[in-house]
Amino acid sequence: MTENKSLLKTLLEILMVSTRLGLTSFGGPIAHLGYFHEEYVRKRKWMDEKGYADLVALCQFLPGPASSQVGIGIGVMRGGVLGGIVSFIGFTLPSVIALIVFALILQGLNVSDLSWIHGLKLVAVAVVAHAILGMAEKLTPDLKRKTIALLALIGTLLWQTAFSQVGVILLAGLLGFLLYKDQTDNDETKYEFPISKKFAVICLSLFFALLLLLPLLRDLTSNSWIAIFDSFYRSGSLVFGGGHVVLPLLEREFVPSGWISEEAFLAGYGAAQAVPGPLFTFAAYIGAVMNGWQGGLLATIAIFLPAFLLILGALPFWNLLRQNRKIKGALMGVNAAVVGILISAFYQPIWTTTILKPIDFAFAAVLFSMLVYWKLPPWVVVVTGALGGLLMSLL
Repeated sequence: MTENKSLLKTLLEILMVSTRLGLTSFGGPIAHLGYFHEEYVRKRKWMDEKGYADLVALCQFLPGPASSQVGIGIGVMRGGVLGGIVSFIGFTLPSVIALIVFALILQGLNVSDLSWIHGLKLVAVAVVAHAILGMAEKLTPDLKRKTIALLALIGTLLWQTAFSQVGVILLAGLLGFLLYKDQTDNDETKYEFPISKKFAVICLSLFFALLLLLPLLRDLTSNSWIAIFDSFYRSGSLVFGGGHVVLPLLEREFVPSGWISEEAFLAGYGAAQAVPGPLFTFAAYIGAVMNGWQGGLLATIAIFLPAFLLILGALPFWNLLRQNRKIKGALMGVNAAVVGILISAFYQPIWTTTILKPIDFAFAAVLFSMLVYWKLPPWVVVVTGALGGLLMSLL
């Protein structure tokens, strides 16, 4: 009975924290990692810096929405599979509801030019800059790792494809393996995952089975619901690089087929930029346009299911990988590369689409100071950013 109460208390805590993040985390996947770092590592200390960096590196390597997978992974570490599910629901549901409502009521409204959205983008600049400084201090302490981070920065800026992050991470892992294979590391931290390896293998098997069988089932049945599930599942399975990458894939999947018009797609794209939480929830908008709120929920489940199966399949093997000396060296290289990738994403698209005038930079500096030096809660910074965006539009 006591254990049940303890689990329930833990799950409620996870739900409360993840829902708050789901309501306030604007700015896309890289910004989300900054918000997670602030809440889970700096504030609540549910993970240490190295563990968080390793988890980010693992999720960057897996296909799917990296920030959502990091949130799921932290939830699993805190409260088992139920903790992962609760963490996902809290972080994702606010934007799912907002986008389904938008699809049902305001399909024709173009919100992409609203001034308060620009203020939220400036919040993302402050959050990501804070995350980069904190992670760089911990993960690139020596010249070798600073060089790996620099190479990752250059590679992801100049080689912008769907597979650039994976390629850079693989090369960084190889460099780390070669440079640090004899490295001794006193960090023997073990993370407990209440998931068996058998369950993990089942999850990985199910991931590949659905990827292969859904297209066949789609052709055999010609059922529109199966076709929708297949399209979203495949999009969620084959995307590296986060939400910004999945948007053009979804456009190619649904606009030419006539399931959604180009105008409706672009209106939803604007709305997706305006709401907090993962960009993958844009699938909820498309599903709702096609088949009402039921379609929105089905699309959300389908596009996030691969992320769930992959992270649950990978986590039980994480400690074995991290404790192998040669693998540790590779992870040191990968962690350094993650810093470079974060800086790259900070410049393009966050900086280049946000800091357009001197007043933008000035306001971003104020928001950064509020977050880093004045230690104000993130939601205060978010509200200030939105209000500041409105005021700046009047100047």
